[in-house]
Amino acid sequence: MNKFGFTTAKSRVIEYDSMHNKLLDYIIQNEPSFSACLSCGSCTATCSAANLTNFNIRRLNIQIRHGELEGIRQEIDKCMLCGKCLLVCPRGINTRNAIMIIKKGLVSLGIND
Repeated sequence: MNKFGFTTAKSRVIEYDSMHNKLLDYIIQNEPSFSACLSCGSCTATCSAANLTNFNIRRLNIQIRHGELEGIRQEIDKCMLCGKCLLVCPRGINTRNAIMIIKKGLVSLGIND
């Protein structure tokens, strides 16, 4: 069969039955304000790391909520912990603490990506 340079897009269906909720539960247990996130993007818009790299705290939040934990460790290491996201969050989420808890959670839960 001839290939015309096209591929089938991978499925974007979220399999809730096979999802890893351990990390999300750990984060919400230690930083309850994390559950109030609307994914508005204010944090990403003011992020110093996003200006220099492709770091996106909003995308990171969505990936964790969907159970997509591949590459989380490399992504989270890009954060400079400057706290600008904390200042602009309309919900008052302690994003800096959430980042630190995600790092701790990856280690304590033994999640390897």
